[in-house]
Amino acid sequence: MAKHQDETRTAYDGVVELYASMFANRLETQPFARNMIGTFAELVRGTGNSRVADVGCGPGHLTAMLHDLELDAFGLDLSPGMVDHARRAHPALKFDEARMEELPVEDGALGGVLAHYSMIHTPPGELPALLAEQARVLAPGGLLLVSFFGTDAPEPVRFDHKVTPAYSWPADRFAELLAGAGFATFARLLHDPASERGFLDAHLLARLR
Repeated sequence: MAKHQDETRTAYDGVVELYASMFANRLETQPFARNMIGTFAELVRGTGNSRVADVGCGPGHLTAMLHDLELDAFGLDLSPGMVDHARRAHPALKFDEARMEELPVEDGALGGVLAHYSMIHTPPGELPALLAEQARVLAPGGLLLVSFFGTDAPEPVRFDHKVTPAYSWPADRFAELLAGAGFATFARLLHDPASERGFLDAHLLARLR
């Protein structure tokens, strides 16, 4: 696991400012994703535990959005360059460097975890360990919103992402992995973003049993 994570960290460290300029305001033109995050935030508030981790937070724009949605949000990212940018862009919020399979969060502490396209670079065989870690840090009944590239293929498809290699997933297969980690998926949204890659945008909202 360490090798591909080292490669991913180095790749994202090399594109911090470009990535931030391209994506920091992108949800303004993505109503589906924006509304899924809004629904996630509303449901997390309903649990009575508003502490939320934005896992793979990148430049911190979604952490800030979660904060604006009245959540006690903090960001975690593999890339120290991204963490540094997020701290400068959002100085009132907390950001730390962390690997997704070793989150610096105590057991059962969170009401929610947002994983917005942050698992896409993980090889399929390693994804169950990441989902188990999300389950570990969530309180019972806590919410996970995971977004990724979807495919109609029966198996995950590796492709050349512009930053570093990534995978698209059949939504049903991803939901099966969530179930194996102790989650019940209760909402899903698949839509065509008119991407040049031809993938769907996929969002699964799940609750820890």
